[in-house]
Amino acid sequence: MASTVDAADVVEPVNAAPGYWSGVLKRFLRDPVAVTCTVIVLALILAAIFAPYLDLADPYKGSMIKRLKPIGTPGYLLGADEQGRDMLARLIYGGRLTLFIGLMPVVFAFFIGSALGIFAGYVGGIVNTVIMRTVDVFFAFPSVLLAIAISGALGAGITNTLVSLTVVFVPPLARVAESVTASVRSLDYIDAARASGGGALTIVRVHILGNVLGPIFVYATSLTSVSMILAAGLSFLGIGVSPPEPEWGLMLNTLRTAIYVNPLVAALPGLMIFVTSLCLNLLSDGLRSAMNVRD
Repeated sequence: MASTVDAADVVEPVNAAPGYWSGVLKRFLRDPVAVTCTVIVLALILAAIFAPYLDLADPYKGSMIKRLKPIGTPGYLLGADEQGRDMLARLIYGGRLTLFIGLMPVVFAFFIGSALGIFAGYVGGIVNTVIMRTVDVFFAFPSVLLAIAISGALGAGITNTLVSLTVVFVPPLARVAESVTASVRSLDYIDAARASGGGALTIVRVHILGNVLGPIFVYATSLTSVSMILAAGLSFLGIGVSPPEPEWGLMLNTLRTAIYVNPLVAALPGLMIFVTSLCLNLLSDGLRSAMNVRD
């Protein structure tokens, strides 16, 4: 999934002059699909954050006499799972873990990969070769298999899942960061900054970061949905989040045997994963189009 970097996923670096970001916002708001997906994602995030303050049933407490209650049952708006626990409460609380595990590895990888890529792209030479050839080693492994291998070696758990997914996403982000930094480094105003006596740190901080962080960020947003799906997949396989924690991938695993008894309830976690990942992808596409001044 994240084993290759598509050139279409990278926005051309631009000089972020005053008014550029206001133009990005205007173009983004003119995209109804991206705005709708943003609203849906924000609603899911807010529901997950404020879940303890909502009038929800206990997501851990069940009743075997109420197991697999259908959608619309009084007191169980979205039915009950295989242990009689309220599905609405478990889906909302499950969003806390699923979104957290989907977002945080990309955040960690963004900082680590950006630092490696910008350093390699600016310095160049043997430093660039060593860093990028090391990064290329990870591209020999499909992201799914790499995540499974690392999680399997470390064991189940939230922390180990975060570590494994961070390792998966550092290489593609480092590759994008190196690519856009190398293209900016050759521009005339960078040569002028060097000629005027500017130090490497000053040039990177003042002249390069503003032009490369935007494209890297856009690419990182496209990886968030991949990260969420991988995290759910690891939980589904039993090497991610451990029971009885509500997490969409784990819920999908525990409900798979109920698909013939109550298919609608059993499909709800998968539906949440699909809708959320689709919205994140469409949001990323809208952001990339808004930031591309050629559109």
